Amino acid sequence: MDFNSHMRNTAFLDKSADVRMMFFSANGFPMDEFIRRNIGPVIMKDEVEYYKEIQLLEEVRVTLALAGLAADGSRFMMRNEFWRMDGKQAARVSSTGGWLDLSGRKLVIPPATLLATLRSLGQTDDFQILPSSIKSGGG
Repeated sequence: MDFNSHMRNTAFLDKSADVRMMFFSANGFPMDEFIRRNIGPVIMKDEVEYYKEIQLLEEVRVTLALAGLAADGSRFMMRNEFWRMDGKQAARVSSTGGWLDLSGRKLVIPPATLLATLRSLGQTDDFQILPSSIKSGGG
């Protein structure tokens, strides 16, 4: 909570990351699968929009949708929306990321099964095709 007894801004980011990882885990990519494949999601930008307050211990519902994807899957934008139980939207978090090769420490194209998992996610109304994160020339 922040000084005004509302959900603090970093809590929205933390919960967004939790929901993303719960989605991957429920769709065949729990943490041990990312570790086995030596790849992980890396977030390069978060944008938070606030609409209504969330009070201490107030129950919320958090949704997840795909807001953007590169054709090769190397870059993605996922959107979480936070809804109060009275039906009012409290916030929106849009997170842009890519896939990090944990050994090479560079952005890579995800495995086909991970790309299919991403594509299975519902899309936002303003879904966009993103540029690839892969530099031409191999590096």
